[in-house]
Amino acid sequence: MPTLRIEHAITGIEPWKAAFDRFADVRRDAGVRRHRIHQPAGDQQYVLIDLDFDTATEAERFLVFLRERVWTSPETAPALVGTPTARLLHAVEEAPLP
Repeated sequence: MPTLRIEHAITGIEPWKAAFDRFADVRRDAGVRRHRIHQPAGDQQYVLIDLDFDTATEAERFLVFLRERVWTSPETAPALVGTPTARLLHAVEEAPLP
C-alpha cells in the first residue's frame, strides 16, 4: 500500500487540525484509505502525516492537488509554516514480531 508522507512546520496543532479536518471528504474521494498524524516528541510546531492509498497514481494525484490547491493559500492552509516536504513511500516489509 503506497503511503504519502508529508512533513512540515505549523503554527499550532489546533488550527492545523481544524484545517486538516475540513478536507476529510476530499481525502476520501481522492482514495485515502487511512491517515496517521504524528508530532515529534518535544516539538509541538511540527507534524508528520501518513496518507495510505491503494495505488501510487492516486497518491501522486493527491500530492499535485495539495501543492497546487491547498498549500498555496493561507485560507486553505492557515497553520502551515514554510514549504512541506512530501515523499511517496512503498513498504518493503511489514511483519509482526515473532
